[in-house]
Amino acid sequence: MSDIKNFNRILTSIDTVNGYCEYCKEDVILLSIVDDYYKCTNCGEDTKQYRNGSIRYLKLREIDKEIIKNG
Repeated sequence: MSDIKNFNRILTSIDTVNGYCEYCKEDVILLSIVDDYYKCTNCGEDTKQYRNGSIRYLKLREIDKEIIKNG
């Protein structure tokens, strides 16, 4: 029973958004992997959410990838 509770907790923490992927150049659904980092459901690349009056999803730099790995 605790496996179901853990699975439900994980599912409720997943954030999905509509956005434009800078890798595949498509309007797609993006899934959060950690705060402000999203994975494209079309091409699978990771993007970083950038907020400055509007929200954009930008390609990750190498330092961003290290932050996710060492999370």
